[in-house]
Amino acid sequence: MQAALRWIDRKRYLWLMSPLVPILILWSLFNYQSTGIAAFAWGAPILIYVLIPLADWLIGTDASNPPEDAVDGLERDFYYRLIVLAYVPTQYAATIWGTWLAVHAASPWAYAGLVFSVGAVNGIGINTAHEFGHKADRWERWLAKLTLAPVAYGHFFVEHNLGHHRNVATPEDPASARIGESFWAFLPRSMIAGAASAWRIEKARLGRGGYGAWTWRNDNLQAWAMTVAFFAAVTLWLGWAALPFLLLQAFYGASLLEVVNYIEHYGLLRAKDAGGRYVRCNPQHSWNSNHLVTNLFLYQLQRHSDHHANPTRRFQALRHFDESPQLPAGYAAMLLPAYFPPLWFAWMDRRVAAHYGGDLTKANLQPGRREALLRRWSAT
Repeated sequence: MQAALRWIDRKRYLWLMSPLVPILILWSLFNYQSTGIAAFAWGAPILIYVLIPLADWLIGTDASNPPEDAVDGLERDFYYRLIVLAYVPTQYAATIWGTWLAVHAASPWAYAGLVFSVGAVNGIGINTAHEFGHKADRWERWLAKLTLAPVAYGHFFVEHNLGHHRNVATPEDPASARIGESFWAFLPRSMIAGAASAWRIEKARLGRGGYGAWTWRNDNLQAWAMTVAFFAAVTLWLGWAALPFLLLQAFYGASLLEVVNYIEHYGLLRAKDAGGRYVRCNPQHSWNSNHLVTNLFLYQLQRHSDHHANPTRRFQALRHFDESPQLPAGYAAMLLPAYFPPLWFAWMDRRVAAHYGGDLTKANLQPGRREALLRRWSAT
């Protein structure tokens, strides 16, 4: 108890960087509207692909953990919930304003920048929904669906909690990438199979209660209805020109989630026990990173091992584990390499091989490349 009283969260106010993303994009949109300079419409890509990786490189990592007897106090401190809540109104403001600007965009260059900037706000918003969706309070779970509405990815609420967390780091999980699988092969597999899995999960859940899948009790239908209502309202206001923009930004936003999914469990595999069941997920089944700036922007999502061990634990209390495999950089710096398969394979395949002591039979292998990968790494 005394240790908990003495311990102070030195990042308490730095966590405000998490809801800062849509605020920065609102500032970027204001500058674009005020000046007409198209470069301002590209605020989010500059932030995500340049500024955050640069800040991670300059500032480095922080592997410190809160003491265990301080965790309960951290979890109960409502201040941290307010930080997550703050994202939602500014997310919607950036989406609505960005759509209005896109409808009136002066050039294709500005329009494209707005697609990426608004899509990034909503893609990162999936991480906000992720934080809400794992909690027991009903109002937080509803906010998860509301936050997913602008990115049209409401089924994530079901699939992530009840599918991914059960099947993570196995071939059965569409959101766990296989060694030798490019991001561009992973993207449609995860998107399509993830949505199908969410539907099966809800159909089975409702069936156990005596209901069919086509009911308002279906969490997927509730979340998708929020998207339809939001897109319809904006389209009625701004005209049909708004709809293609909303769809394009939603696709890019969803792809941001999927590239992070690709990074988080790439090549990692849970072994099977003597009974043929997968062993429980442990810290060795998620790639982690303690790069400070990205963790501050993403509610410490990079401490992914502890999240899978304790899904309801709030972001401020997540811990680093020495035994978890570590990424060479923060998520933000890993995005661009993931888009270029030869670079990604050169950077990450050897780390997967090292994690398994050179024995890739223990890894999650892309079926079409299994024999080639085994031959390659058995020869090194």
